[in-house]
Amino acid sequence: MAEQNKNQDEILRKLGITALNAMQEEAHKAITSHTEVVLLSPTGTGKTLAFLLPIIATLDSELEQVQVMILVPSRELAIQIEQVVREMGSGYKTNAVYGGVSGSKDKLELKHPPAILIGTPGRVADHIRRGNINLKHIKTLVLDEYDKSLEVGFSNEMKEIIEALPNLETKVLTSATQKVKIPAFVGIANAKHLNFLKETEIPLELKLVVSQYEDKLETLVDLLQHIGPKNGIVFCNYKDSIERISDHLYNNRIDHVCFYGGLEQIDRERALIKFRNGTHRLLIATDLAARGIDIPALDFIVHYQLPPRPDEFVHRNGRTARMNTEGTAYVLKWEKEMLPVFIKGAKEISLSPNKKALTKDWETLYISGGRKDKISKGDIAGLFFKQGNLNKDELGMIELKQDCAFVSVPSSKSNELIKLLNNSRLKKKKVRISLIN
Repeated sequence: MAEQNKNQDEILRKLGITALNAMQEEAHKAITSHTEVVLLSPTGTGKTLAFLLPIIATLDSELEQVQVMILVPSRELAIQIEQVVREMGSGYKTNAVYGGVSGSKDKLELKHPPAILIGTPGRVADHIRRGNINLKHIKTLVLDEYDKSLEVGFSNEMKEIIEALPNLETKVLTSATQKVKIPAFVGIANAKHLNFLKETEIPLELKLVVSQYEDKLETLVDLLQHIGPKNGIVFCNYKDSIERISDHLYNNRIDHVCFYGGLEQIDRERALIKFRNGTHRLLIATDLAARGIDIPALDFIVHYQLPPRPDEFVHRNGRTARMNTEGTAYVLKWEKEMLPVFIKGAKEISLSPNKKALTKDWETLYISGGRKDKISKGDIAGLFFKQGNLNKDELGMIELKQDCAFVSVPSSKSNELIKLLNNSRLKKKKVRISLIN
């Protein structure tokens, strides 16, 4: 047990976390002592770390086979969990498999099996049918955001996967809602239930903005200028609306980035990277961004189009006022539009927009080397400080991937940095550095 605690302390140190929160402590105890655990906790409370820590402690370092399978509803969540595992520095191989990338690339990676396999049910089921995964040693199954996987239509694939796992010993289910019933095929008989949904007080301010225009575009511009340069998401119900809003915001010199299901995977990933690192402070998104993606706590969210269901309203709001920080949710409605019955207590406000442009101060640079080249965040920082002549406050977030990295820098210095640093050496690799749009 002392060795396990030492390993956990080391992992937390690497993640820059001083202590687990109450939910993570309870989850750790439950997963360590029960074979079935259902964990309900709001978005942004750290559920990923809550289940990874106790699960990683049970892995056999001598066994070079898949031991843990984590099923998730979206590509973004698969990528996010994979990133967390790598940042934990546990030493266990991890792979994420999901649609939108080559299945043959997955197959090559699975020839050297990871200890932890993360994936969307559709892609995982496909690999099982093709015989690309040895299922015999998988003892732990995590259904992360299980209700969302059911909601987006993965029920059959989840059933197929669970029935194909012959030696399961532990099942962990997580969700940010308790409204969805666990299907019988999951085989939960005597689970330990942890419910942190009611215990989390969210200091959320709910404000109502009434528009005289049916399309609400002009009012949205006024609202964003009223809010000023803060971090937020504008939620829409349809991707077609996003394209129309995006054009209108650009015409009004309001910088932003878009995120929705119809984008290519690389564009979705880069949109989130640029939002996380502050290159863009505003995200225009569908409910794909309401949960299951790694983004910082937000100052505000806007319901540009009213959510059709109460759970969507809750999950959108959960993106702001997270972890006991304050936040504001704005409900934008046309004057002849009726509010859904589940939207209650919103105080109507009048706007005092500042007509200044909301432009970006940062840019994101791409670096063509990553973890597999033994490059660290420290190496990248050193390059930008020494050869790029940046001051400490001029180097933004560094995001390190397996084969590349991204770093945010002041817009005023981005072109000069590319001239200075392109084709520099990081460790033994000559790297290309370029601007991502």
